[in-house]
Amino acid sequence: MDTAILYTIISIIIMILSSFVGVFIFLIREETLQKVIMFLLSFSIGVMLGTAFLTLIPESLNYGQNISIYIIIGFLFSLILEKFLKCKYCHKNFDFDKNIRSFAYVNLFTDAIQNFISGLIISTSYMVSIPFGISTSTALILNELPQEVSDFAILIHGGFEKNRAFVINFLTTLVTGIGAVVGFLIGSLSSHFVYFLVSFAAGNFIYIASADLIPELNKELNFRKSLLQVLFIILGILLIALLSLL
Repeated sequence: MDTAILYTIISIIIMILSSFVGVFIFLIREETLQKVIMFLLSFSIGVMLGTAFLTLIPESLNYGQNISIYIIIGFLFSLILEKFLKCKYCHKNFDFDKNIRSFAYVNLFTDAIQNFISGLIISTSYMVSIPFGISTSTALILNELPQEVSDFAILIHGGFEKNRAFVINFLTTLVTGIGAVVGFLIGSLSSHFVYFLVSFAAGNFIYIASADLIPELNKELNFRKSLLQVLFIILGILLIALLSLL
């Protein structure tokens, strides 16, 4: 358990530090930034799908065969959460500051929830095994890097000043630590919870990769760039396959 806690702390620190990536959005030309983000997203898709199908689901099968329902629950949870936020809040004006647009607050709320779940997943995955935790944390961190750039851009576009956007985005990342603590507390009381969350995470990863990220890649119509995106997806899958051999 002590080793799991140490690795969890290291992973959480890396996850929190990833919030600083957004600062570089002002140092990169817009065209270059878009190209880099697309390839990072492609790599993230490969990592997330590889983690779901090569690591999370096989690990869950060690506990029981009836994990399909947990995967579906994870998938539907992500779908319902995204639909709820978009349908209930995106078309309503709930600005706390007249100069800040509502979608910026929605993005913050969604990001905080996602970071909390990421913390839960990281801590419980390390409770299963260290290689398993490394694989899962890698998937989350790789997905977090392009997302942090995107989140920072959304806050700026939504009306936040640069300094304020940076601080708020950093604070939402700290929620990851809270999720990790909760994961250890609940996971230590119930081993079934650990494997439920592992299957639940697989459903989340499959949804995010297939419903949110892949449609972004499908907007690219250039054959050469599309081929490179597929290669980066394969590279992400190969990375997780290599880690799973450990």
